[in-house]
Amino acid sequence: MQQYFTGTDYLLSLPIVMLTVFALGILLIDLLIPPEWKWTNAVTTFIGVLFSASGVLKIQYAQFEAAKTGRALEVAFAHSMVLDHFSIYFYYLFLAGAGLSILMSVRYLEIEHENHGEFYSLILFSVVGMMCMASSFDIVLTFIGLELMAISTYVLVGFLRTDRRSNEAALKYLLLGAFSSGIFAYGLSLLYGLTGSTDLTVIRQVLTQQVAQNANHVSPIAVIALLTTATGLFFKIAAIPFHQWLPDAYEGAPTSVTGFMSVAVKAAAWAMLLRIFLWGLYPLRTVYVPLLIFVSIITMTGANLAALTQNNLKRLLAYSSIAHVGYMLLGLIALASVQYPAPAFLDGFRGILLYLLVYTFMNLGAFAVVTSLRQRNVIGDEIDDIAGLFSRAPTEAVLMLIFLLSLAGIPPLAGFYGKYFIFLSLMESGHYVLASLAVLYAVFGLYYYMRIANAMFMSEAMDKGRLPISVGMRVALGITAFATVVIGVFPERFIRVVTWSMGLG
Repeated sequence: MQQYFTGTDYLLSLPIVMLTVFALGILLIDLLIPPEWKWTNAVTTFIGVLFSASGVLKIQYAQFEAAKTGRALEVAFAHSMVLDHFSIYFYYLFLAGAGLSILMSVRYLEIEHENHGEFYSLILFSVVGMMCMASSFDIVLTFIGLELMAISTYVLVGFLRTDRRSNEAALKYLLLGAFSSGIFAYGLSLLYGLTGSTDLTVIRQVLTQQVAQNANHVSPIAVIALLTTATGLFFKIAAIPFHQWLPDAYEGAPTSVTGFMSVAVKAAAWAMLLRIFLWGLYPLRTVYVPLLIFVSIITMTGANLAALTQNNLKRLLAYSSIAHVGYMLLGLIALASVQYPAPAFLDGFRGILLYLLVYTFMNLGAFAVVTSLRQRNVIGDEIDDIAGLFSRAPTEAVLMLIFLLSLAGIPPLAGFYGKYFIFLSLMESGHYVLASLAVLYAVFGLYYYMRIANAMFMSEAMDKGRLPISVGMRVALGITAFATVVIGVFPERFIRVVTWSMGLG
């Protein structure tokens, strides 16, 4: 008798199951607790994140034991889900981003009078979608995970129901997101029509045969499928010209949600993009490398120029986030321009994964400082609001400076190593002009980051009072600052972790 749900399926889906159970439990518990106990929702959510992380550890231990007997314990649900090193690496990134965002949200939601249990449930549901995106080897599961994440973040962006900016941002995000999802689904349907399968491994094999039979020429239908699929992917990572939703969504969303979106949602989009481009569409790399070069150049150019003129902290960091997408696309260009296992392939892949790791901490730390500026009568997301921060909260000002320098790629902070491997892979693959442009735009980035630093240390504070910082926010700031410094000072261990996630060590 055939088993439709095996023990392996249960084990490999354990982190997802745990998050789902906690998300549903929070919705029920929230109905029973009084308003003064709403903070327990955050505690329960954080415990759920820890339980899910323990589930990932259990999977790793089971895989280690299975490897001793020569078995591979990675495939679940008839090869629609694969828990390899790549998936596990991203699982930890998602859980780290969610955990830190929860710590940032507790006091913020109290100030906004929106401390509801569904906020935390939506964060957990979005992480479930992210996990499906990272571990999916079937384009149907990829799309389901994408939509679960997207719908959850649509609601989170508009969670401040009485704030017109939040409502407007959510509506724009919803409309543009639905449009891009439709294009993405059309591209996936074309791939299914071309190959007769929704499995990325089969899609890659069939495309390889078709390209070989046509003397390395790609059919027009395959090109259309690639372009429509790439359009959906570029929207999710917010590459120009598919970035219009991001500055408005970042500005209108609750600031803790903005931080969560900037790291976890971005990491999930990159996991999906790498899965599809490297595991499924790799035979079409001669077509998509020129496309990536064009998109990366206009992304770096447009984002850095736009960031120079921003006076809103969240919009400035939004354009900064778009610029970092351009840098990471350079790593994808480098690795797709050469054959595995050329040094450029390894260093480009390593650079993207390391970039996502360090970006999780340094960018979430920057948004944590911006979130802490929110007070009863001060929204706190303008550069004027951060003026004189050193006199009001010297520790937070110094930490913000560390995050900004890391975002600019200044050694010995963590952000330097992400850029280092990207630039190294470009040199190894012969893209010297792209490497030169990337270095030039890094100087632009340093300028607008220093605008924020100048306001913190050189400008006079409009409010002379001390800035109150909650315990949860202090913990979040401490973790992000510690990780940003430690990864930069002792990078070898983290580089080994990234190499392990590539399945090469």
